[in-house]
Amino acid sequence: MLFDMYLINAFEHALLELKAEECVWGPVHTSVGQEAVAAASIRAIEPGDKITGSHRAHHQFLSKAMSYVLEQAWDPRVQVVPAEGQDAVTKTLAEIMGLSTGYCGGRGGSMHLRYLEAGVLGTNAIVGGGIPIAVGAAFAEKRSNSGNVVVCYFGDGAVNIGAFHEACNLAGVWQLPIVFFLENNLYAVGTHANEATAVEILSQRANAYGMNGIVVDGYDAVGLYAATREAVDGIRNGQGPWFIEAFCYRKYHHAGDTPGSAFGYRSKEEEAEFENKDALVVFPQALRDSGLMSDEQISQIKAKAAECVRRAVDDCTDPGPPRTVRSALWPKRESAEEGVRSDGSELISLRYAQRSEFSRFNHVAYSDAISAVTGRWMEQDDRVVVVGEEVASFGGGAYGATKGLPKRFPDRVLNTPISEAGFTGLGLGAAMSGMRPVIEIMFPDFALVAGDQLFNQIAKARHMYGGSTDVPLVIRTRIAIGCGYGGQHSMDPVGLFALFPGLRIVAPANAFDYIGLFNTAMHSNDPVVFLEHHALYKTKFDVPADDLDYCLPFGQAEVIQPGNDVTVVSYGYMTHRLIQLRDSFDKANVSAELIDLKTLDFPAMDVALVGESLKKTGAVVIVEEAAGGQSIGNRLAAIVSARYFDFLDAPCFSLTSLDVPNSVSRVLEEAAMLDDEKIVDTVAQAAHRQLV
Repeated sequence: MLFDMYLINAFEHALLELKAEECVWGPVHTSVGQEAVAAASIRAIEPGDKITGSHRAHHQFLSKAMSYVLEQAWDPRVQVVPAEGQDAVTKTLAEIMGLSTGYCGGRGGSMHLRYLEAGVLGTNAIVGGGIPIAVGAAFAEKRSNSGNVVVCYFGDGAVNIGAFHEACNLAGVWQLPIVFFLENNLYAVGTHANEATAVEILSQRANAYGMNGIVVDGYDAVGLYAATREAVDGIRNGQGPWFIEAFCYRKYHHAGDTPGSAFGYRSKEEEAEFENKDALVVFPQALRDSGLMSDEQISQIKAKAAECVRRAVDDCTDPGPPRTVRSALWPKRESAEEGVRSDGSELISLRYAQRSEFSRFNHVAYSDAISAVTGRWMEQDDRVVVVGEEVASFGGGAYGATKGLPKRFPDRVLNTPISEAGFTGLGLGAAMSGMRPVIEIMFPDFALVAGDQLFNQIAKARHMYGGSTDVPLVIRTRIAIGCGYGGQHSMDPVGLFALFPGLRIVAPANAFDYIGLFNTAMHSNDPVVFLEHHALYKTKFDVPADDLDYCLPFGQAEVIQPGNDVTVVSYGYMTHRLIQLRDSFDKANVSAELIDLKTLDFPAMDVALVGESLKKTGAVVIVEEAAGGQSIGNRLAAIVSARYFDFLDAPCFSLTSLDVPNSVSRVLEEAAMLDDEKIVDTVAQAAHRQLV
């Protein structure tokens, strides 16, 4: 513990010096003053236990890494730091400096550190954002009966974030093996905790979620060790989640090496008071007084820690003055796009099928196909769970998409509290821990409640952590346009989700496609969003009578009707509507080639098929039911125009519903929605080159 504390302190001060010499890009949130919290608590947990951290987590990362690579018998009083320990410090520094030799290849830097083998699931720059993910990891540990505990570190600022409360509630309801470890250093940037919370002891909030709680002095290394040991032992004995609040103090301002008093939000007297309590003063003195160590041994340990850091600095920089980053260690510029999503190798051996391969079909409702293929996966793979609001109610969820599954898999089809951020983040943590969750977000508007987890976390995790984590997660949501649900339940979110290249997006227009794409999604190591239109749920389609295991490839659109005058591109329910409008196109003397995109994320979208069609038709209309601002049509039109300009006889046109939130009024909702007459008229004008 003493070695870790000295190591952390030396490491953080070296970082501050490197920052001053412009060898570190971006902020440096040091943990100077909080060394004991990490060193003591992490030495109290087992090697198999996992941790997560916040933007200020160098100390926890180093402690967990060193506890993993150094043998338990290693004694810093008499032994040198082994090569594995030196390497861990060097790789940590390299990552914070953004170098290719870091744990995440330099992608994560100071705030996004991950070392899975050591049990560091990932630190997180969004205050409170990593807490639901930690709960998901604990969910996975409980499901696997591993006996491991997850320790989730965060600061006092996080206790006012909604995701914190949602995650704590889930952990309490499901009795998950997690320690919520609050480092209360009294300030969130420059705002004192007393200004931000109605209670002085923040761990009182544990009472609301049925947790045991402990308050401990963050400078008392032995007390920190004992408190953590009590918590993890209690969890392993079936006591459910625990909450530890450690009162500590950061020496410097939020980032950098300037004291907080220089900014006026705290006094020099306050800083001096805490300086006298510093564990790096108190703990060595206690070791001396108890006769456990001599002054010489303590000095040797401090010197070994400093030397370890010095070597790491030398390995990552060229000597100065001033020091400069060793140029050979920078990541290659051409690697910037790598790791946004899986390389697809897990899909290479899949059995992709075509409808023509099957001879026997059953006529089934779209929602029944969803439940059937989901159930098939739950039969085959016990890592699959279905999580969401009411998914286990009514015998099959609010839409029948889990029909029969709650009875068959009562412990794996799980109703959640109304807490989209909490259970969506839980899905990510579970997926990063080896499970394959299916998360249902009841309405896509509710995705905005879970926005941080969907877009800052799920969509970015693989790339942010240097391609070191898979995110095998399916997210399902129902588009409820035309139901009279009003502006907060009727969004078509395709344009929103398409902003984030880490997400795969599919919108199956029929049950056959749903089964095939769902199977591919469940084999994929990427997060896949399924957009399901309410109007399709009870519509019946032909699906193979004896096969629920076939796959359909991502990124492969389909010509569902050939034509010569105009290419009409759509997806999901709009494809279904266009098929029904074929007679209307014929009456308008239009030979329309209809293309179902199926895959809607731009990195995988089959723009090439649209281009091939344009060579024949010379005009394209992209038809969506989404409101204009939530559509993908204009972006797709720009890509098509740029790539296939020579084949266009007319401007690309994007046709959408009005760019307004839907109204509850039947008349106003119908007025806002794209109607059949408008579709036929626009397609005809494009076909006859009259569209302006």
